[in-house]
Amino acid sequence: MSAVSSRLPVFPWDKLEPYKKTALAHPDGIVDLSVGTPVDPVPALIQEALVAAADSPGYPTVWGTKELRDALTGWCERRLGAVDVAHENVLPVVGSKELVAWLPTQLGLGAGDRVAYPRLAYPTYEVGARLCGAEAVVYDDPTELDPAGLKLLWLNSPSNPTGRVLSPEELTRIVAWAREHGVLVFSDECYLELGWEADPVSVLHPDVCGGSYEGIVAVHSLSKRSNLAGYRAAFIAGDAAVLGELLQIRKHGGMMTAAPVQAATVAALGDDAHVAGQRERYAARRAALRAALEAHGFRIEHSEASLYLWATRDEPCWETVAYLAEKGVLVAPGDFYGEAGERFVRVAFTATDERVEAAVKRLG
Repeated sequence: MSAVSSRLPVFPWDKLEPYKKTALAHPDGIVDLSVGTPVDPVPALIQEALVAAADSPGYPTVWGTKELRDALTGWCERRLGAVDVAHENVLPVVGSKELVAWLPTQLGLGAGDRVAYPRLAYPTYEVGARLCGAEAVVYDDPTELDPAGLKLLWLNSPSNPTGRVLSPEELTRIVAWAREHGVLVFSDECYLELGWEADPVSVLHPDVCGGSYEGIVAVHSLSKRSNLAGYRAAFIAGDAAVLGELLQIRKHGGMMTAAPVQAATVAALGDDAHVAGQRERYAARRAALRAALEAHGFRIEHSEASLYLWATRDEPCWETVAYLAEKGVLVAPGDFYGEAGERFVRVAFTATDERVEAAVKRLG
């Protein structure tokens, strides 16, 4: 039996373990700014919705409850500015990473097909291409790609890891190019509600897509905006034909969001107050870490949105990782996200206020 794992790169986070041990040895403990996992409490109204739906003995549906689909369509129209979003235009998924990793396979892609994603990008885009045997292609500007055999184009705005935001004009130009060449666009917008020095726009906004969802799908997650990484709550929205096909496949595969999580998602999308409160916490941590890093000789590039600072000391990234680990601060090396990141590190500001303060003192 051929091992599918042989198609995949080494799991990047395993490479960070020796540096994590160094950081853990710091007398005041580790400040882990590497993975970017939420640390703040799940808002009470979301926990209450989860508990209220805990008595769910039956199987949930892949498409979700009517209440969930109403919540998804309503949020897309209210928050993204999308128009005429029907139930056929939304589909819950079991966390966005699952969707990214298995999408090319579920789309029926394979040898001879090409999947494109940004030169600096979330590693799972490449993993998804490798899992189905497609060719992974990186780009600086997707409209400069050869469209021959290009079946799936990933956009990511705001970007992980750089925090870069694509302007409405850039998105409009890319969507028009993709439609002209019959290329399906999936736009990873999981950090859209975390814009700091820019106002991220969805591909579903009528100024970008012209009011039609043909050939475009947006990916959204509640992990960061609502501290629900542990719930695996996410969804996609856009082209009804694409989502209808995925729905049929996912029915056969049993890819169902748990019923209590569906109820929690309804509560989360119906409340903007907790999102605003979490933004304030992240904004304060971001400001403190940015000031400390810059005072320490780092340069911050992009980082106008998302949960990360894209930082450099103009040296190989692993030297920076080692340097900060000696101070008990763990960050992600930039080459996790592509060769173009080899002189940068990604610094998450998802640690607690106390741990962020500790990092600031160590850098001071």
